Amino acid sequence: MKILVINGPNLNMLGVREPDKYGSLTLSEIENHIRSYFKESKVEIEFLQSNYEGKLVEIIQKSGSTFDGIVINAGAFTHTSIAIRDALLSVQLPFVEVHISNIFAREDFRKKSFLSDVAKGVISGLGWKGYIYAIEFLIGDLDAGEREDKEINRFA
Repeated sequence: MKILVINGPNLNMLGVREPDKYGSLTLSEIENHIRSYFKESKVEIEFLQSNYEGKLVEIIQKSGSTFDGIVINAGAFTHTSIAIRDALLSVQLPFVEVHISNIFAREDFRKKSFLSDVAKGVISGLGWKGYIYAIEFLIGDLDAGEREDKEINRFA
């Protein structure tokens, strides 16, 4: 099982950018914590970050044939990008939207997401551990789907 973790604009500035909202860990440190957490599991995790909307769209478009699910923190593009939404819909992979800070306790413009209504779930405000919870959810959801497929095929 392969999960793609996508981070959008300014998330490369974690550890420096508003640590009171996003914590003091860098993106690289968060990725290392996640790798360590899932080290003994059957899941492969790949991390990609870009500050460019078109690059994120291309990453998502290419993910359909390689990955089983996506965890995405689209950063500010969450609130502005129909292109990222359309890319996620086009690859038909289950995805979880993640936000380190609680976007619902922030400025009004951050409370609207173009991704939430098509995501399997949304994790907001649980810090960097939200990525772990999202990956765990996808693993369970994908495993349940595989078990259901096997059960259906057994009676076919």
